Amino acid sequence: MGRFYALLAGGLVVGLGVIGYQALGKKAVSIPANPVINVADTSGFKGYLRGSDSALIEVTEYADYECPACQQFAVVQFPTIAERLIRTGKVRWRYRDFPLDQHPNALPAAHSAACADEQGKYWEMNERIYSWEPRWPEQGTRALSTFRNYAQALGLDLARFDACMQSARYAPRLLASRQEGQQSGVRSTPTFLINGRLYPGGGAVHYDMLKQMLDSLAGAGAR
Repeated sequence: MGRFYALLAGGLVVGLGVIGYQALGKKAVSIPANPVINVADTSGFKGYLRGSDSALIEVTEYADYECPACQQFAVVQFPTIAERLIRTGKVRWRYRDFPLDQHPNALPAAHSAACADEQGKYWEMNERIYSWEPRWPEQGTRALSTFRNYAQALGLDLARFDACMQSARYAPRLLASRQEGQQSGVRSTPTFLINGRLYPGGGAVHYDMLKQMLDSLAGAGAR
């Protein structure tokens, strides 16, 4: 199984190449890195959500799992935002994948999270991937084995997870997510979209900034 995941990691590349993988004992399959996006691929899907739909502020984060600034935001800033603002119903968070071409493992990482979402463990997988423990961006083709280990640690059905990874069925959705960001003006990661305005950079959005926004909205509502 480790050999299969190494082959999958080696073949999953973004750009003009292809996403390739080989199932154990099965014929190798190649999937275009720029697949045709059908309505069914994205119908009803607007990103991974956390928080109340009645929250005063909605933040859309465009991010790449292999991006150092995204990883720093995920482990330093986001836990406080999640604890104090998302769980209390004040902020709704929307995560959109924006895998960058220069990061060879960003796409398989995002696909791993999508496969975990099938079993109700998206945010848990998101947290594990962003932990970079071990430092999978430095593992090359062995990163896929790390993602599978995360899935196992989370108690996922590994047969279902493996089948999902082998299918690469979320490749169109991942491309659509990146295209949506590009159409909105996203050029780097992480970038945050709040009330129609883009905030690029890992330090652009933090607890104090969002709290100030909330206080301003509350003050305006009271007048």
